[in-house]
Amino acid sequence: MINNAIQIYSEIGKLKKVLLHRPGYELENLMPEYLERLLFDDIPFLQVAQDEHDAFAQILRQNGTEVVYLLDLVTQSLYNNDIKEEFINEFIVEAGIKEARKTEVLKEFYKSFETKEMVSKMMAGVRTSEVKNYEKRNLIDYLESDYPFIVDPMPNLYFTRDPFSTAGVGVSIHKMRTVTRRRETIFGKYIFKYHPEYNKTPLWYDRTEDFSIEGGDVLILNEETIAVGISQRTDASAIEKYAHNILGKEKFKKILAIDIPKYRAFMHLDTVFTMVDYDKFTIHPNIKKDMSVFTLTKNEGTNLSIHEEHGTIDEILRRHLNLDKISLITCGGGNVIDAAREQWNDGSNTLAISPGNVVVYSRNYVSNRILEESGVKVHVMPSAELSRGRGGPRCMSMPLVRE
Repeated sequence: MINNAIQIYSEIGKLKKVLLHRPGYELENLMPEYLERLLFDDIPFLQVAQDEHDAFAQILRQNGTEVVYLLDLVTQSLYNNDIKEEFINEFIVEAGIKEARKTEVLKEFYKSFETKEMVSKMMAGVRTSEVKNYEKRNLIDYLESDYPFIVDPMPNLYFTRDPFSTAGVGVSIHKMRTVTRRRETIFGKYIFKYHPEYNKTPLWYDRTEDFSIEGGDVLILNEETIAVGISQRTDASAIEKYAHNILGKEKFKKILAIDIPKYRAFMHLDTVFTMVDYDKFTIHPNIKKDMSVFTLTKNEGTNLSIHEEHGTIDEILRRHLNLDKISLITCGGGNVIDAAREQWNDGSNTLAISPGNVVVYSRNYVSNRILEESGVKVHVMPSAELSRGRGGPRCMSMPLVRE
């Protein structure tokens, strides 16, 4: 049966439907002592972050995009008691809870809520103080007595781009690099296993695989070409498995595996490079230099063919997208200070809602002006708090349908 719920053959085609996660109480469970482990550099103010996110969603709606929310899709997927029980059990295991008494206490705690509130509570994390009938009995209880959570919060969830990604009519549910983010993909598992609209979606990669891949590294350049970053968060072996699964079953003919530096400033490919029009791209100034790119194609059999090439990003894009000329719009205009400052706030990370029509963070005003001077229409969203999570408009959105 052909799946019509997912249709993604472009980075820039008119965005018809998108998945977001409105930040919730998980941000209120961030503490200075645990920021690094939870992959945050600062603590966003939740009320303002939600206002900013609502403004983002409103921009999308005003431009003809249907917005759906992760919390709602997960809730709709848990439509009977058997599925809900399965979900609770799996979530507790993946939260790292091994002690039997703690497991039973948590089951009882989660079942005390209606489904939507339960899922929201899973996302937010569980403070020890919230579970009234939990008493210290075992040695481990005393050793963990200073730790304020039974279940850690999931503050990175508003970056819906990473846990799974859409391509063609299918989806890849990812093996996340960090333990902190691995639980996020359980929500995708249940959506694509049980949700009435999405349960027939082909699967290009599964969260049970050995090697990590994250959605910020996957860019759909056109209906024949997918770019995937070999990055701090995505392994080369994962890209090979992904290529095996999608090539030959879709219109896509090649995967461009782009080798980028392996440190946080270049966390994902879309941290340093996004497509804004047929021939226009935003870019971090340090990525223009000579790069290694591996083109993966599939022969008539099942084997992958891998071709290595080198060149500037300009040369590589022109060659593979059959363009005579492209425009690389440099974050901060190439000014060393402006570029560094605005790249810290994801100045190269834009969300195209149609060709030459993008959503950007207000605080990256130098890069935004240069985009406008390059003929790109910018929709400016407030960003003082959301940007503290180190992700931009593309990071916060998972397209489900594009023209």
